[in-house]
Amino acid sequence: MSSDTQEEILSLFRESGALLEGHFVLRSGLHSGHFFQCARVCEHLDKVTRLAELLLEKIPADSFETVVAPAMGGLVIGQEVARQAGARFLFVEKVDDKLALRRNFQIKPGEKILVVEDVITRGGRVVEALDIIKAHGGTTTGVAVLVDRSQGKASFEVPHTSLMELSFPTYEADKLPPELAAIPASKPGS
Repeated sequence: MSSDTQEEILSLFRESGALLEGHFVLRSGLHSGHFFQCARVCEHLDKVTRLAELLLEKIPADSFETVVAPAMGGLVIGQEVARQAGARFLFVEKVDDKLALRRNFQIKPGEKILVVEDVITRGGRVVEALDIIKAHGGTTTGVAVLVDRSQGKASFEVPHTSLMELSFPTYEADKLPPELAAIPASKPGS
């Protein structure tokens, strides 16, 4: 991806207030001085449209027929990716803090599925989605995310693509640097 495209993506996040700085507790339980509140960029459907276009440029067009997104973070971008690709859209949602396929959604045996998520740090929700798809007989052909902040550590049993890889340091709660520990932590939600 060209540096112009990378700058365009960063501008979309900055303009919408999606890139935050402070002290944050991520969904993974790790702490960071940076947070992607992708819901903020999703307030602006023109920006979502552009991010989906850029993401789809990196994915083979005939590689999936259905998009599955983990709720809540992946819903808006997943739906837009599906719309632009002419694909069906499903989502998995939390039930007792675990993802589940609900609302009478059905996955056909062998159905080719792309999992779309907004941000991954460890990729836990994506792994849950992959397990659900497999349990229902679907075939996951890939994972696509807007922002991969795993520092290359997230790995899945299928190929994965990210629009942007930004790796800000993350810390265990008991290993915070002093400058981060001095700031009250907030948990903005994903």
